[in-house]
Amino acid sequence: MLDPRIYRAAFVPVLFALVLAAFSLQEPSTGSTTSLAPDAFVGARAFDGPGTGLRPLAAAFPRRPPGSRADRDVATRVAGVFRQSGLEVTTRRFSARTVLGRRSLETVIGVRAGVSNRRIVVLAHRDALSSPATADLSGTATLAELARVLQGRTLRKTLVLVSTSGGSGGDAGADRFAADPSGPIEGVVVLGDLAGQRVRSAEVVPWSQARGIAPLSLRRTVASALTLETGRKVGELRLAGQFARLAFPLTVSEQGVVLARGIPAVLVSVSGERGPGSERSVSQDRLQQMGRTVLRSLSALDGRGPTLGSPGSTLFYRRKLVPPWAVRLLIGALILPVLLAAVDGFARGRRRREPMAMWLAWTVCGALPFAAATIFAFVLELTGLLPAVPSTPPPPGTLPLDAVVVAALAGIALVLLLGWVFLRRLVLFMARMKGDPSSPGAAGAVLLTAAVLVLAIWIQNPFAAALLVAPLHVTLLVVAPEVHLRRWLAVAALVLSLVPAVLVVVYYARELGLSFGEVPWFALQLTVGGHVGIAGELTWCLAWGTLAGALVIVNVRGARPPAPSTPRTRGPLSYAGPGSLGGTESALRR
Repeated sequence: MLDPRIYRAAFVPVLFALVLAAFSLQEPSTGSTTSLAPDAFVGARAFDGPGTGLRPLAAAFPRRPPGSRADRDVATRVAGVFRQSGLEVTTRRFSARTVLGRRSLETVIGVRAGVSNRRIVVLAHRDALSSPATADLSGTATLAELARVLQGRTLRKTLVLVSTSGGSGGDAGADRFAADPSGPIEGVVVLGDLAGQRVRSAEVVPWSQARGIAPLSLRRTVASALTLETGRKVGELRLAGQFARLAFPLTVSEQGVVLARGIPAVLVSVSGERGPGSERSVSQDRLQQMGRTVLRSLSALDGRGPTLGSPGSTLFYRRKLVPPWAVRLLIGALILPVLLAAVDGFARGRRRREPMAMWLAWTVCGALPFAAATIFAFVLELTGLLPAVPSTPPPPGTLPLDAVVVAALAGIALVLLLGWVFLRRLVLFMARMKGDPSSPGAAGAVLLTAAVLVLAIWIQNPFAAALLVAPLHVTLLVVAPEVHLRRWLAVAALVLSLVPAVLVVVYYARELGLSFGEVPWFALQLTVGGHVGIAGELTWCLAWGTLAGALVIVNVRGARPPAPSTPRTRGPLSYAGPGSLGGTESALRR
């Protein structure tokens, strides 16, 4: 059923896509700098100053879960400093979901009007799940010091200082502010850990919860300020990391929800996106360096003329920008050969009166066990057998991997196994779907389902589809009746084709500090928390079901002896007379 000529000919557009992608490279924009020396930021006052200094705040409020009395008291102190510094202060109260359940949260907003209504926002959360989490308060202390420093200064753009709650698990405060910022925003600088002793390499974090990365100009502006104040050079983003973040957008820090709203934002934190946790060891010198970094960044952004742009999917590689359309075109060209071969094979099957509709239903039934396991996970979360998980994934370790979670993971795995052994077979029996999975019809249905699924993913996110290009082509080769592979070789090829997706999992485990056992628990949090979404969960179930269908076909074929070779015609190369086309008995060779 596979026509190799169609498959080979469809690779021609790939060459044109490569040429167009090569000529699409663009020069990146530069970041903004300023000659202003931000000596006005006093690290000693931000560290030990009365009221809103780092150590006084940590001593007075060592435990401050989101929505707690201590959280509200810190908000009151911050609002008082904002008012004393001449900012226009507003307070927003709302109810939101956190890792502790639904809580009443409070956001404090201080505004200093500038010549333009374009806004530069500095945002930091003040809550913490662990105690004393001293380093986690450094962003709040820096906010208060910035309000004092900028008192009475004339700014070109409007400055907005925002103190949020919920950042320790769910980012509800940042998300609610980004949904209603009350004016056009030029850029957002999110303050994380600015005083911790441990420094991770990713001090300027541009990742989003949705597809997109912070604009390069904003990243370079903040990175340049950090290098000038600390002497530490911020490296450019690696291509593999950019691709992984665009294929499966995920971060555990507050700039992610802001970027997801289409607002340019970066996180500044010496501990990276993971955050400091319960870290209590802090440094006054570190706080002064990072505070001046923020002030220098604000000065550069305030003096910048053009806008920074919106979050986008542009890749940065070897000092060049690769536009998203070039990636989409190239990945689409790589999908095209399998798609055309699958459509042609499906049409051939129908012409040969294969029951193609039945085999399509058989392929979809392979997704039922995975859907049952997903539904069971939601039931566990709704009944309280799993901890409450917000839509934004909390930092790893926030929800510990305890015995209850291990039991839940084992129960989900058991439901998946029982669903494959019993549920799938029951549905097939009730629908009276009987046939030989090694038939061409089954291969055509599995291949068409895989091709259409990857095409749908490509329309939504070409970076995610790129991870499925190799499995798609391998599926064609192992299920096509014309291709004869040993069972172990076909299974090995399918497994090896999943390496790109596995590397994305390894990348996130390394970046977020996940152990091997924490990976499935974190994946479960993404599922029941709603980060993946209903459409994404259905797509995953169908993808795994299609892969399972391909494995069933490979297994059934491998369990049977190979069919005897068919007779073929034979004749002299220069002879075209009777017998050369098999018209005589002597022309047949067995």
